[in-house]
Amino acid sequence: MNEQLLELLACPICKGPLQLRRETTELVCHADRLVFAVRDGIPILLSAEGRPLVSDGPTAFVSPDQPER
Repeated sequence: MNEQLLELLACPICKGPLQLRRETTELVCHADRLVFAVRDGIPILLSAEGRPLVSDGPTAFVSPDQPER
């Protein structure tokens, strides 16, 4: 994802910064503990599309209970 685009993007809920998780191409809002998908290079920043972030550590993952949308 383009670094300039990443600097412009914000969480749809708290308007805070998003961090790109390169290995899964997802955007993470640590304040709201949500993960947003990036599909075909397009960030899906709808509040209903956010999935819970289970852990903030290096092994952070998305809850397996949440269906893929």
